[in-house]
Amino acid sequence: MAVAGAGLGLAQAAEALGSSEQALRLIVSIFLGYPFALFQRYFLFQKEVYLIHLYNTLTGLSIAYFNFGTQLVHSLFCVLIQFLILRLMGRTITAVLTTFCFQVIYLMAGYYFTATEHYDIKWTMPHCVLTLKLIGLAIDYYDGGKDLESLNPEQKRFAVHGVPTLLEVSGFSYFYGAFMVGPQFSMTDYQKLARSEMTDVPGQRPNSLVPAVKRLTLGLFFLVTYTLVSPYISDEYLISDAYLEQPFWFRCFYILIWGKLILYKYVTCWLVTEGVCILIGLGYNGRDENGKPQWDACANMKVWLFETTPFFTGTIASFNINTNAWVARYIFKRLKFLGNKLLSQALALFFLAVWHGLHSGYLVCFQMEFLIVIIERQAISLVRDSPILSAWASITILQPLYYVLQQTIHWMFMGYSLVPFCLFSWDKWIKVYSSIYFLGHMIFLTLLLVLPYVRRALVPRKEKLKKAE
Repeated sequence: MAVAGAGLGLAQAAEALGSSEQALRLIVSIFLGYPFALFQRYFLFQKEVYLIHLYNTLTGLSIAYFNFGTQLVHSLFCVLIQFLILRLMGRTITAVLTTFCFQVIYLMAGYYFTATEHYDIKWTMPHCVLTLKLIGLAIDYYDGGKDLESLNPEQKRFAVHGVPTLLEVSGFSYFYGAFMVGPQFSMTDYQKLARSEMTDVPGQRPNSLVPAVKRLTLGLFFLVTYTLVSPYISDEYLISDAYLEQPFWFRCFYILIWGKLILYKYVTCWLVTEGVCILIGLGYNGRDENGKPQWDACANMKVWLFETTPFFTGTIASFNINTNAWVARYIFKRLKFLGNKLLSQALALFFLAVWHGLHSGYLVCFQMEFLIVIIERQAISLVRDSPILSAWASITILQPLYYVLQQTIHWMFMGYSLVPFCLFSWDKWIKVYSSIYFLGHMIFLTLLLVLPYVRRALVPRKEKLKKAE
């Protein structure tokens, strides 16, 4: 339950903007990161680290209270329990497993007891971000107790060697620039930030104003675009009788456009929060080969790739980058002992689906993503290895046609996959899927069965290729 004091004014403003009060509180909260970051940048740079932790804790808690009122006790409780786990269980696998079970079960319980048929902005939204952060902390703390020779370069970079204090864990958890919607970052990077080491000029404030403003401006562009267009392309229309009465081609085209637009609200939030992280220095990622500072450590979006890629894998690589990197680092790669890459990938996607929520739509969405990625990789391999198909694909004059066709297929079935993700409940997404005859499932399941035979027919055996040479 949000704070009631400012509720009347915000409710009126939200109504005037055609938004919900909770959505407006969220937007206000992520933009508040900029004045908070400016204060920390100019008044707390190179100050005592406990002041940084205290400042981040208090500003984060104020944001939590502004949005959810006394329900912020859920995050406080989980942060305290996590600190006790680290202190009492130490750098043990028991601490990691206890952390994983407790934090995930607490989040699942939150989803269960607060579930509705709509997407509501409630305390579970930032809590899912916090859950990943605390699990990652436990694993990095565990790695910090291992022999350095047993760690890979990535694990060495993120391993936590010291013993974090309660105030340090709180500052890490409640950092205002990432508390509500992310991005994910490690305790080691946060500790460097607290020590004023996240800068391109050692001993001086980071030269990050311009990069931060660029991401903010880009975020505002997507915010304006989404605000102007969303009243005409909505979730509600997808399940309306008016949509069902439209011809088949229109229903498919609407899903294509809707799927592209619906992601802009996430793009907006991540670009704005990335700008906050860059402004304070947390986005510093060293220098490139030319010595130019990089500010993409907290990037959750590769905007150009997102807008131009014709591939599903390209969209996945450009969207929600930090969360995907977290899952790869702490779930997928840690399942290496299974000895099966495909199984590890399936389990990682299952974790992502459950982490998003308990609605059936999440499972269907990530199952569809898994299937489409498999088919896309097989299709790319087929075109590359088949002399006939590769010859056709290399015809220059046909490249624009291929690109338009790829983009159409790409966003049609990206939107198709997002239908259950955004509509959540079974009765809603099944209604939309039925209206287009489960087109995505029909096509990609058929391709899964047919492509091996097509490959056998179009790709010569290696022995034949050697003779031809």
